[in-house]
Amino acid sequence: MQIIRPYGDRRDDGLVQLAFTLPVSAGPRAKEAAVQIVKSMGFRSVHVASMEAAGRGFSTFVAYGRGDFALDFDKVDAPVVQAPKHGFDELNAIVKRDLGRRIVVVGACIGSDAHTTGIDAIFNMKGYAGDYGLERYPSFRAVNLGAQVEPPALVAKAAELEADAVLVSQIVTQRDIHKENARALVQAVEAAGLRGRLLLVFGGPRIDHRLALELGFDAGFGAGTKPSEVANYLYYRVMEKAGKTPQQAD
Repeated sequence: MQIIRPYGDRRDDGLVQLAFTLPVSAGPRAKEAAVQIVKSMGFRSVHVASMEAAGRGFSTFVAYGRGDFALDFDKVDAPVVQAPKHGFDELNAIVKRDLGRRIVVVGACIGSDAHTTGIDAIFNMKGYAGDYGLERYPSFRAVNLGAQVEPPALVAKAAELEADAVLVSQIVTQRDIHKENARALVQAVEAAGLRGRLLLVFGGPRIDHRLALELGFDAGFGAGTKPSEVANYLYYRVMEKAGKTPQQAD
């Protein structure tokens, strides 16, 4: 077993930092309310480090408390997307050799989400952190529809282009709107009869592989994902769907 505990000042001291908002004006009573709320969570030695007004009748707090928490790290399971990594030139070569065609990918930010930073980082020529985007891969046809695209429109475009995969990026997560949008896309794909043909990939700062699977997607990528990671994943999954065995480049 590998037992781990949170700590702030000294290892295993159980110190945890919390940040939250209360619907009360800043003041002594509000501060005491924050202390009592943190204590109700099972923390002791509670200290409110900061209290600030957050609009009329609201206050935000940063508090610290100690707790008796412990976890066996060996029992922690976190599903992740796994695929062998090929370099840019190598991946283009093996896609051409093994598939004999380009992999077609359509992407967008769906619903009311207007933040294109994530989808652009994966798609555009420049890419992200020195890693080329999908548009730069000769072996990929990458079509980025941009922001605020309704799920049925994205699915229709994917059907028109006979796409292999649909990539969705969601930055806005208030009230779990990213989950609602994701479910709407899955429903649109199923309504179009494309569920077995399209690979569905979900990305964003609040997204991980576990959540993507729960929502009906094939894979989920979080913050910091590089375009090459997505490109390699798509190659292996498209090969799998085609009933072919991926091979190393010559």
